[in-house]
Amino acid sequence: MSNYMRLLVLFDLPVGTGLERKAASRFRTFLLTDGYYMIQFSCYCRICGSFEIADKHERRLEANLPVKGSVRSLVVTEKQFSRMKILVGEHVSNEVKIHSEQLVLF
Repeated sequence: MSNYMRLLVLFDLPVGTGLERKAASRFRTFLLTDGYYMIQFSCYCRICGSFEIADKHERRLEANLPVKGSVRSLVVTEKQFSRMKILVGEHVSNEVKIHSEQLVLF
């Protein structure tokens, strides 16, 4: 049985001014450099080896939040994540490439 978790980040950020666009861009760049991949617009995900690691990444997320907007996080087990259904559309290319079974821990 897999102990892997998925940390989902869902957000809605204002982009009406130049400063707001810059803050939103900085936040998305943080997510990508911290190992998240985009599932769909404003919905990012990363694999974590345990609840403890997911907690660590949630703290990193909190330290990099933009001032305005709405940001939510949700930790689900790999089994729960694998039960997600795509009702319209297809898997994004990043999603097809990343599976917890493919992870190698050093």
